[in-house]
Amino acid sequence: MEIEGLTPAALRALPSGELDALLAFGRPITFRIGSATVLAEFNQDDDCLTVNLAHIDGGGEGVLVSLWKLVTAFAKERGYRRVLWNVHALTCANPNPRLQRFLGERGFVETHSERHGRVLSRLEPIQYP
Repeated sequence: MEIEGLTPAALRALPSGELDALLAFGRPITFRIGSATVLAEFNQDDDCLTVNLAHIDGGGEGVLVSLWKLVTAFAKERGYRRVLWNVHALTCANPNPRLQRFLGERGFVETHSERHGRVLSRLEPIQYP
């Protein structure tokens, strides 16, 4: 599944500075992954990479799985110890119960973020060999 016309391998091969510029840490960005459009924000805090997924238009669960794999690989390559996922599936304009079940089955729980309100969150430890 391509992201903005690039394969995951091509994205990972970008120089660190170029990839950081694409992720626009601390600012919301919109990008296409497969047939879906994603509104997200990426943040860094010491050894934790935070991914805030505000909206996914189209694509289905395959988009989330692809994004999950790509972000996890990125986190490992950069030496992060954790990835915090916040998905705004509870308070979006058109909540999708199927998405909420999908996330719940993968360990996401409802939390309250001071900055984002009610979100489904999962703190994923990064395993290193």
